[in-house]
Parts: sequence; structure tokens; C-alpha cells
Amino acid sequence: MNYTEIQLTISPDFTDILMAELANLGFESFVETDEGLNAYILEPDFDEAAIQSIVDKYAGQTAIAYQINSLEKKNWNEEWERNYQPIEVQGRIRVRASFHEPDAGFQYDIVINPKMSFGTGHHETTAMMLEHQLSVDAAGKTVLDVGSGTGILAVLAALQGAERVVAFDIEEWAVENARENAELNGCSPIEVFQGTIHDVNPDERFDIVLANINRNVLLADIPVYVRLIKPGGTLLVSGFYEQDAPDIEEKGRAEGLTKTGQLSQNRWVSLRFDQYTDGPSGTTV
Repeated sequence: MNYTEIQLTISPDFTDILMAELANLGFESFVETDEGLNAYILEPDFDEAAIQSIVDKYAGQTAIAYQINSLEKKNWNEEWERNYQPIEVQGRIRVRASFHEPDAGFQYDIVINPKMSFGTGHHETTAMMLEHQLSVDAAGKTVLDVGSGTGILAVLAALQGAERVVAFDIEEWAVENARENAELNGCSPIEVFQGTIHDVNPDERFDIVLANINRNVLLADIPVYVRLIKPGGTLLVSGFYEQDAPDIEEKGRAEGLTKTGQLSQNRWVSLRFDQYTDGPSGTTV
């Protein structure tokens, strides 16, 4: 399945606004360019009429134009190989491709060859999820990576000493990519399958759930995540903007979670929730 790429020519003052609008339409990834913004969505989910409505909405405020491209898997690979540079998180994590030299100065030197999947650490949401993971003790724990993409979050959890890591994505090539990246990092025991949250065994329970998706999916699925979290467990989420954080926080609170951390980068947000217990009985509060 291909992705559709929208190349928007817009003023820098409207980049964040357009990102928010497109994210609400289901666009999964964004790259800021000298001309404006490139946005990516699965081809079957693309609705040109919805794009035109957004363009019409802002046409009176700024010059705006767009071009539509079909982005094939092989072209995406070539683009990443041309532009992929290592990134660092908190001086402890380095994310690089296999064609970069390793650096022993980092606690976690993660190799990610992205292919068609998104999630290399370059986007703010992924970087914030990685940063949040540094504050969570995953050693000996069970971890679920929701919508795993490249598998980068699952890989970090495994490198942190997680006892069991399960990851899934709806796209076949993302599943293949996550498995390849797990092997590159010596984390082959990571279990990766193709499916949705509803394909996870409802009798399973996890200490940590990671979900870097988007606002609408999070609001719909946080109740499911909570049912899969062990008492006292942790939920890390990202993929939404600052203006959406109160809705995500409220949904978590309604499901018995307590917000214990928040990170923000360029108007993107990542939240940490914990499920506290009131004593030996394990009753959640």
C-alpha cells in the first residue's frame, strides 16, 4: 500500500496550523521544507476534497498551493538514505542508520533503517517518547508498543531490559521493518504482528504501554490501553498538539490514570500517565 504525499507551499507562519489541520484528517507524518510542508497519509485514507476545504479555509489569509504525489516504498527508501542523519536524545540515546558509524559514548546506540515506516526519532513526537522512556524502569517489565512503525520504541524498551516486548502495526511493511530493526539491535525476541489494538489478547496485561499515534485514535483507544495495563502500570502517549493535550489528559483521568509527566516540542506534546494503587490489594485509584 502506497502513501500519498501532499507538498504544500505556504508561509512559515501557517506551517503549524496546517499540520494540525492535516493531522485531524489522519496524516501521519510531516516534513517542513523551504517551500512549506510535506505531509503523508496512507493512499486509501486520502481525501482530496478535504484538502481543498482546508486550502479554501486559509486562502484568504495567506498564499497557499499544493501538489499531490503517490509515494512508493522504493522512493521513500531513497529519500531517507539521502537525508537521514543521526539524532540524539538527552545525551543518552543516539539513533542512526546502519550506514553510520557507531558511537560508544551513548548509553543506547540504536540502529533504525526506516524504509517506508515512520518513526526514526527525527519527529518531535518520537523523540519525546524516547525521552519519556528514559524515565521509566523497563527492566524485567512487559511492554506493548502500539502502532510500532519502525519499532524504535520497542527496541529501546528491549535494550532497557524489558522481559517481554510486543509490538504491532496495521501495515505489513512496518511489521517487516520493525522485525528487521529489532534484529539489527540484537532484540530479535521482540514479538511483532500485523493488526490493531483489538487484536491484542484481551487477557494479557502489560506494565508499560507506548502509543505514538494521533489524537483521534488515542481518544478512542485509551480505554482499551487501560484494560491492558497492569495495576501500577504506565502509559506513554504522543502524536498530538498542545491544544489537544487537555482532551487526552481528561480521557486518561476518566479511565483512572494520573498524569505524571508532560513534554512539549514545537507545539507537539507527549504525556506520561501512571495507574496508582492504594495498597497491597492492588485496587487502582
